[in-house]
Amino acid sequence: MRGRTHPVEAVAAWLLALIWLAPLAYAFWSALHPAAYATSFSLSAPWTLENFARAWRQAPFARYYLNTVVLVTFVLVGQLILSTLAAYAFARFRFRGSGIAFALVLLQLMIMPDVLIVENYRAIAKLGLLDTIPAIALPYLASAFGIFLLRQTFKSVPQELVEAARVEGAGPLVILWRVYVPLARPTYVAFGLVSVSYHWNNFLWPLIVTNSVEARPLTVGLAVFGAPETGVDWSVITAATVMTMAPLLIAFLLFQRQFVQSFMRAGIR
Repeated sequence: MRGRTHPVEAVAAWLLALIWLAPLAYAFWSALHPAAYATSFSLSAPWTLENFARAWRQAPFARYYLNTVVLVTFVLVGQLILSTLAAYAFARFRFRGSGIAFALVLLQLMIMPDVLIVENYRAIAKLGLLDTIPAIALPYLASAFGIFLLRQTFKSVPQELVEAARVEGAGPLVILWRVYVPLARPTYVAFGLVSVSYHWNNFLWPLIVTNSVEARPLTVGLAVFGAPETGVDWSVITAATVMTMAPLLIAFLLFQRQFVQSFMRAGIR
């Protein structure tokens, strides 16, 4: 019958869910128990928060959190501004070479960021921005995915609303702000969630361009903290890992309905 899930599909879904949850469950178990019980799954094992306290004392996680929040905010604001303006231009204006320009934007979707690491590093070095938060953020401010997603959303806005705004004397930027942006709110939410989660977890590029605590985000700080030469035990490392991923995990649990609904509404039309 239509709408019913096949038993094999249900079993496969549960199996994949368990595989995904197993490392997460182990991380929480190890973080909340003494090191002697990290690999001993005994129901009588004592619970403790000391691992979190030790991790917080042994590394400047407060600074890492601050750097990460500033980074993801900087990137998200820059992406939203640039993507909105570019998508508006591609969706509602006709100019010479617009098709070629949009094709070049789409070409960026096919290029892995890792391919551009060397050239990006040279550019950042010439600008004198190495070991700064702007050095991490600059290569990501222009988002081809954001431009494409918003362009498709803007193209679905009824022209009657635009004409009504023009009759009232609204200019192009006023129309963008009062007509297009409010109607594209689900798309902004969906893109914002993707952007924040990606740059919160980004590791390779921040590792290359940062050398000091003043600029390191959480991912790089955690890698340095968990290096074998630090001599930190495994329970403390997993506690630091849980602290690093906790904000995203809590945000997803609180806003998972909005997350799913935003992507459903922001589908390509």
